[in-house]
Amino acid sequence: MRPIAVAFALALLLAAPAVAETASQDADPWFVDGRAAVAKRRAHTQTPGPARNVVLFLGDGMGISTVTAARIFDGQQRGAPGEEGALAFESFPVVGLVKVYNTNQQVPDSAGTMTAIMSGVKTKAGMLGVNASVIPGDHRSVSESRVPTLLEHAEDRGLATGIVTTARITHATPAACYAHAASRGWEHDATLSPAALKDGFPDLARQLVEFPHGDGVDVMLGGGRRAFLGANQVDPEDPELTGVRWDERDLLSEWQSAAPGRATAWNAAQLSALASGEARQVLGLFENDHMAFEHDRADDRGGEPSLARMTEFALRQLGRQAEGFVLVVEGGRIDHAHHANNAQRALSETLAFSRAVEVAIELTDPAKTLIVVTADHGHPLTMAGYATRGNPILGLVHENDFFTGVRKAEPALDGIGVSYATLQYAVGPGHHAPTDAQQEGTKRFPHEPLEVHAPTSPGRPNLTDEAAVDPNRLQQSAVPRFAGVHSGEDVAVWSTGPGAHFFSGSLEQSALFHGMTAALGWDAAPADPAPEALTTPAEASVANDTLTE
Repeated sequence: MRPIAVAFALALLLAAPAVAETASQDADPWFVDGRAAVAKRRAHTQTPGPARNVVLFLGDGMGISTVTAARIFDGQQRGAPGEEGALAFESFPVVGLVKVYNTNQQVPDSAGTMTAIMSGVKTKAGMLGVNASVIPGDHRSVSESRVPTLLEHAEDRGLATGIVTTARITHATPAACYAHAASRGWEHDATLSPAALKDGFPDLARQLVEFPHGDGVDVMLGGGRRAFLGANQVDPEDPELTGVRWDERDLLSEWQSAAPGRATAWNAAQLSALASGEARQVLGLFENDHMAFEHDRADDRGGEPSLARMTEFALRQLGRQAEGFVLVVEGGRIDHAHHANNAQRALSETLAFSRAVEVAIELTDPAKTLIVVTADHGHPLTMAGYATRGNPILGLVHENDFFTGVRKAEPALDGIGVSYATLQYAVGPGHHAPTDAQQEGTKRFPHEPLEVHAPTSPGRPNLTDEAAVDPNRLQQSAVPRFAGVHSGEDVAVWSTGPGAHFFSGSLEQSALFHGMTAALGWDAAPADPAPEALTTPAEASVANDTLTE
């Protein structure tokens, strides 16, 4: 093309509008929504730091397919088609992808992944608060491989700290906040290796109540009382249950009496009674084992607080601290429902997790608090088929008629004439009706439901629409196994507030720790400063006005 022609064409291009809109486009809701989304992001500016507080939300097992399905499930519970909805954290302005592998496993476990998030180093699967030089199962290798956690840094700097979870508080994810061990299984002394027990190595429950940094973790809410009570000590909620400690120590009483201003709780009513803030530190354990699934929580004998309620309590309690706080909130039972191939409970748990994030958004000042939402790993939950818009996310696939575009009354059939659902798992107990071995295996995951629909043909059931949406149904898996497994693909991270820009792009999981410490304005190196060196007397006298009324 001649230079004159090139110049003329360029002038026309520059003079033309970026996108030529027609009247029909301009009125289209998707078009309008897209323009609004771009405008919102154009208007977004980086919140100046440093952050005074950090709230880390960890959806255990909450892969991207879980978020998508939960978003639809949420909308459908509200009477909408669902696909257009959004969970609370999906409004955050910064999103990234996180690589989740352990140093010795392509598909990770929760101990190694949470250690990466809490300590800034990747490590082997099953290890807590140690780097990859640790020897699995060897307690003697822990001291040299030990790495400090975010909560230890925070306590050493005079900040308040908290842990909230729906799992046992000694389970892998919460334990990575405070513990250092060569096995995630060392939750109480009866689970220690013989050598570790002989040498007096502290189990995870002891490491929590004996936390040596600052004045200890200030708010600890979750399940797992049994690890803190002696084997002959009756559980306060269920007289048929006891503790499991061989040493017969009552760690709850020991923790409470170790310092003034401490209080314990084991039900929702007791937690509400502590809301006045008279107690300086609170340890609430609301179940002997894991807390109940959100779907089943109303039937709990003692009355359990929801994840949102525990989050609210922790934020109000920690918000009274002038120096700021670091709070970790885990939706722990998303993972457990996925291990059982029970999508309904996994999605219900994800919605409960989203409501907890909503509470944090409402109660914190966005100019002073960094909120990060992510997962430690995903699960091989797939969303497949050509289901019509608004098709029940837990239901069978109903396709649209190719010629009319209208939903077909009969479900779609596979190559052997059997119906199939939109949500399926790659591996797990939903392959067919559970065998005795599978039922025995599911005992590893308390409260998980079992398959209730026997197959009508070899391999898997030919379900009706009504049976497909049964909350107790196990979604089908391609590969039979007594329990579902994790997946190794990237998970997402959403963030808002000061330092949110550190969480964009494709990240190693260990980089999340460094993003949080950078947002707080800390040196990433291990620190042990005197708290008074970090704030002036004037700053220390100002109440933490992070929380809104």
